[in-house]
Formats: sequence, structure tokens, C-alpha cells
Amino acid sequence: MENKLARFMKATGKMRFFIPLGIILLVMGILMLSMTPKEYGEAVGTVTSVNEYTGTDSDGHNETLYEAEFTYTVDGKEYQNSFSDYPEPPEVGTEIPVYYNPDNPESVSNSKHTGVISIAMIAAGAAAIALSVLSGVKSFRKQRELDEQIRVVSGGEPEIQVPDRSELEEYYVLHDGNTFKPGYIVEDRTRNAVFEAPMTKHSAVGNRIFAFRDVRLGSAQEHKVGLTVTTGYSNEFFSTNSWFKFDDENIWDVLHDRGIRIQTDLRSKFPKAVYTVSRNGRFFAIIETSSRYVHEEDEAEHKVKVPTGKYFFRCWTNEADMALLFLTVFAISETEMAVVE
Repeated sequence: MENKLARFMKATGKMRFFIPLGIILLVMGILMLSMTPKEYGEAVGTVTSVNEYTGTDSDGHNETLYEAEFTYTVDGKEYQNSFSDYPEPPEVGTEIPVYYNPDNPESVSNSKHTGVISIAMIAAGAAAIALSVLSGVKSFRKQRELDEQIRVVSGGEPEIQVPDRSELEEYYVLHDGNTFKPGYIVEDRTRNAVFEAPMTKHSAVGNRIFAFRDVRLGSAQEHKVGLTVTTGYSNEFFSTNSWFKFDDENIWDVLHDRGIRIQTDLRSKFPKAVYTVSRNGRFFAIIETSSRYVHEEDEAEHKVKVPTGKYFFRCWTNEADMALLFLTVFAISETEMAVVE
């Protein structure tokens, strides 16, 4: 059940993105700083010609810019160079200030660079590396704490024994998206609703409110659900970080606190994604993405066999805690299809 590669890739997602970025910033900053002279020489340049060219502004729109070629003299020797990005064309014969590197008079600038930009790039690169390493350490530490929590509750590290599906109760999670306030319905094998989670309040910017109703127990409780936040650190499927707030807490923290861990082997049962869920180190449920029509006769009738990728799921479990089962499915459905959590 343990997918060590997926867990490692997810834990190091930020590191694998920000460390190379930090190194690039460090190298560029050091190179720029090495080319910045401690002192500048000053000369007067004379514009000899002006060339027009097309550039782009900060919004990506084309704009007309100008390049000025000029001559200047250092220690009796005449040099020729050019400055660009003039919004207006300077007149030929105009005198302009030229700042040059005394060790290399051909290296010029239209201003005295103090190295602030270089230092800022070095600082940003160092910060990116440090923060990514700290994030990785924090992620690995969290994984160890979760593993230790499972060992304490379960009394060891038993191999997760996944029962045959024929020995488990089957449920189908149906997404009702036909209204402005969509919700979910959980049906048993006989198509009777056993759990409902309609959305009672919709908000494009704030919390949505879902009413979790256990039909069999007759209980109901409202929960606040925030908008999904997805951060992709690379194009790798299992390094995508996706979550939402559930009653003001990160949904994965909520499930972890309740002993839930989710695994899949990435191959699953193509084209379906199959998730094996444990609770405190013991088997909890099998969750599988499904087509819109799950029951065999409907699936054949409508010829829909490819899962939608979200919202529709089949579940197999003998657990009586339907609220926790649904919350686990809800977390997978509302995020970017968790591989390992």
C-alpha cells in the first residue's frame, strides 16, 4: 500500500522547484556583482546617430523605442557605444553622460549601478533555497509524526490487509450539479440514499456551506468549505499541492487528525483512479472514480464507461462512519485528485 516514491515526490515538491530557482538567482546576482565596478569614471558622450526599433511595454503591447549611438573619449582614446530604450529620439549632436568602468572603458552605463540589484538577487536566491529546505524538512517531519501517530493507535506497523470487495458494502457517491447550489448524495447498493451533503450557501469568494446529513441516523451538521487552492510546482502529477479549508482548517489536516491516510499506485485501474484509504493504520475503504452512471445496467445503456475524473465515485467499506467516508471522498473530489495524503 505504501507508495514511497509518490510520498517523497510530494514532500519535496517545493524543494525541487525553488532550489534550482534560488541557485539561478544566486549565480546571476554574483555574476552581476562581479561586473559592477567599485568606482565609475565619467565622460561626456556625443550622439552620432539614432535608430528606431519596436519593443514591448509592461503590458506586452508594441511600442516604438530608440537606440542612440554615441562617441566618448577616455584618456585621449575615442570609443563608440550605444544606449537603447529611449522613448523619444535624442537629437544627433546631443551630449549625454556616460559612466564607464575604469578597468574596461568599453563597459559603459547611463547610470551608476551600486550593486543593489545584484545584492537583492543574491538575497532572494539564498532565501528561496533556505525556505524550500525548511519546507521540505517540515513536510518530512509531518510525515513522521503522522506515521508515529498511526503506530501508537494501531499498536505497531501492520501490513494493511485490503479485503475483497465482495466482503464489503458498496456505496456510490453522486454529484448533483444541476442547480446553482450543487451537492452530493451517497447511495447504497440498492440505490437508497444513506447520506446527503447539499450546498445551502454558495459564494464565489468566501465560504460555501454544506449540510452533512446522515439519512439513517437522522443527524445533520453544517460545515464551512473554502475555495480550492491548487499550487503546481512542476508538471508531475504527484507534486501538485491542492487543498481547501474545511471549518477553517486545511482539509488534509482534518483527515490526518482523524487517522486517515490515502494511497494509490498511480497505475490504478486505468482509466479509473483507485484509492486505498486507511484509518489509524488499518483498512478503511476503497474509493474509485466512476462514470456518471455507475450501476451496471445504466452504464451499459448509456455506454458511459470512462470516469468523469471528478465528482462521481464508488466506495467499498464496512465502516459505519458515513460522515468520515464522505468527507474523504469529498476531499478527493474537490481537490486535484490526491495521490498520496
